[in-house]
Amino acid sequence: MPRSMTGYGRAVRKTDTHEITVEIKAVNHRFFEFAAKVPRQYSFLEEKLKKLISSEVNRGKTEAYVSIVSVNGPEEKIAPNVEIIKSYIDALRSICAELYLKDDLSLSQVFRIPDAFTVDKPEEDEEKLWDEVRLTAEEALSAFISMRTVEGEKLKNDILIKVDEIEKNVGFIEERSPEVTKEYFTRLYNKLSELLEDKSIDEQRLLTEAAIFSDKTAVDEEIVRLKSHISQYREILEKSEPIGKRLDFLIQEFNREVNTIGSKCNDLEITKRVLDMKNCVEKIREQIQNIE
Repeated sequence: MPRSMTGYGRAVRKTDTHEITVEIKAVNHRFFEFAAKVPRQYSFLEEKLKKLISSEVNRGKTEAYVSIVSVNGPEEKIAPNVEIIKSYIDALRSICAELYLKDDLSLSQVFRIPDAFTVDKPEEDEEKLWDEVRLTAEEALSAFISMRTVEGEKLKNDILIKVDEIEKNVGFIEERSPEVTKEYFTRLYNKLSELLEDKSIDEQRLLTEAAIFSDKTAVDEEIVRLKSHISQYREILEKSEPIGKRLDFLIQEFNREVNTIGSKCNDLEITKRVLDMKNCVEKIREQIQNIE
């Protein structure tokens, strides 16, 4: 069953120490591209998340958002480095006195002093935190994949409707093509009869002309290949593995055969069917851009 490349999944998990939220979303992309947004102090989680998600996602521009909030409030303790602050202020005031500058130092400017404060953060058990995040991410990933699968099934059904339409037109062209040659022979015979009146018509010459016309307009090989492509498309759409690239390649082959039939046809009814097939091919091409 094919999967759509777009999807979204979210999960929230509360533990004794943290409330963790993980969101995963993806949009179309030729390859797998991953980006994670996690709190700066937990940057070690990025590579682990990438490995986890890439085990289930093969294509798509995928982003993961992680929020980690301490249940007991902020764990960091912030303390001022008083000696450093005093040294900076003394140095600045000496410059004011020497250069006759206005002393306009204020408390808000203390925050701009490098190393004015020390942030004391308790050491984090990274493995324990990752276990908590992993469980949350797996739940979000499950919802994400479920959404992709539902969307993929819709795409599959819609593509199959268009493949059926192409097959119907191929069948019509297969039946109509020999009739076009017969009609050409009849038109040619009637035209020559009108021009030559009582003179005899060279039947062999007529048959030769009809054979040349038939050879130029024959689409038997294209029809055989299109039937094969249609069969392959249906088989591929039933697979559970990533199939987007294979479908994209094969639809190009569809397009090539349809264009060749269009260039060979010398019949209004066949031309109508060719245009209908080209329309279906273009719509399929657009849809498979969203299949993993």
